[in-house]
Amino acid sequence: MILDNLEYINVQKQVTDFPKHYHETFCISLIHKGIEQIELENQSIFSEKGCITITNPYEIHANPLIDNTSQVEFDTIYISKDVMKYLFNGKNITFVNRKINNKNANQLFRQLKNAIIINDIPTIENLLFQFVATLKHYSQEKKEEYSELNFNSLHNISSYIDNNISSKFCLDELSKVANLNKYGFAKKFKASTGMTPMNYILMKKIFSSKKLITKTTDLTQIAFDYEFSDLAHFSNTFKRYVGISPKIYQKSISSIL
Repeated sequence: MILDNLEYINVQKQVTDFPKHYHETFCISLIHKGIEQIELENQSIFSEKGCITITNPYEIHANPLIDNTSQVEFDTIYISKDVMKYLFNGKNITFVNRKINNKNANQLFRQLKNAIIINDIPTIENLLFQFVATLKHYSQEKKEEYSELNFNSLHNISSYIDNNISSKFCLDELSKVANLNKYGFAKKFKASTGMTPMNYILMKKIFSSKKLITKTTDLTQIAFDYEFSDLAHFSNTFKRYVGISPKIYQKSISSIL
């Protein structure tokens, strides 16, 4: 269970903005170089080398670069909400402090990352409990379960997108499903979710296709299956939302499996 719900990536020389997006997992990063910016709805967080940053599941955020010359490098470990709940003895939690300076947490993060890379399950489980214990001080209990974005009266759109995620979408088509004109639909969608319809769809396409990537996957075929114009288009979009190219991601999971 633990290993199936953990993922690690290393981002080298991030030179483009991450647009608004969210993760279904806790996203925990250790910054190695540069300054990471997390743009939340009502807060901007700037984290330098040596800081751990955390975003909660379904928390919409962007990661703009400070300037065009900056390069940010970091490691990220994704922990599913189910595993986090298990680690907190059956309690849902949310992190209220997104920027953490804790030398012990940093050391455990690095050790955990290394254990994930070599697929050392007993060590992963041991380190996870230790790592989460160092983060407990920065969290609080969340009474309700984590769930998808609030689409208000647009639930049919959410289902339609999920059921047709590999298809090509356009505003005219989506607005007809929502029984709204396209301008009213786009405005209502953003008001409900905090994201534009097309940004949301691109994000969903990338995270859906990412789940299909194995060490033998034909990336060009995935690009066409998800209606990207070519592999370059898919690769550029993938990197905008994940931080690394699909080819590098494929190599990274190959080293773990």
